[in-house]
Amino acid sequence: MAEEKEKEETLIPGTEYLASGVHIGTQQKTGDMKKFIYQARPDGLYLLDIKMMDERLRIAARFLANYDPSSILVVTAREYGYHPVSMFAKVTGAKAIVERFIPGTLTNPGIAYFIEPSILVVTDPMTDEQALTEGVSTGIPIVALCDANNSTSNIDLVIPTNNKGRKALATVYWLLAREMLRERHRKEGNEDEFVFEYTANDFEAEI
Repeated sequence: MAEEKEKEETLIPGTEYLASGVHIGTQQKTGDMKKFIYQARPDGLYLLDIKMMDERLRIAARFLANYDPSSILVVTAREYGYHPVSMFAKVTGAKAIVERFIPGTLTNPGIAYFIEPSILVVTDPMTDEQALTEGVSTGIPIVALCDANNSTSNIDLVIPTNNKGRKALATVYWLLAREMLRERHRKEGNEDEFVFEYTANDFEAEI
């Protein structure tokens, strides 16, 4: 019964979260991320709180479900994020920009690749700094995956997680996609019919 209760408390069992490494942060921490840190390991790595991450994933999914999927933009400059972000876009109908974010994409209407999303999701506020800056300047809400060493300035909703690891990024974007679509079904009154055919492995980048 205790194990059943644990499964109900988090989107996936805690052991699965741990196996994916979503909780393994960096050896540096910022004051912004201090409240999301559970403890420090002997090797100096800060560990992120899984329950807080799980809670924030649920909140982010509910938040994103309020938007037309095509108005959601997800970006990543991290190599291990290319496939998870592309899969998230494919599964949910969101737009994705992976690898290089071209300056002016959100701010210069005179260029061919200009887009006007209603909400922005960044994989790492440091490596996705250009997208973050442009998102802030346009005034759209910003959701960000934040590791122990990230600043959360200008971010509306923080999801504390390892935003560098291959399995971690796959797990987070898989869960975010699954829960966002589940929430959309719930809003439409047909949650009982919800089926999500993808696994975390489907979101994982190849080595």
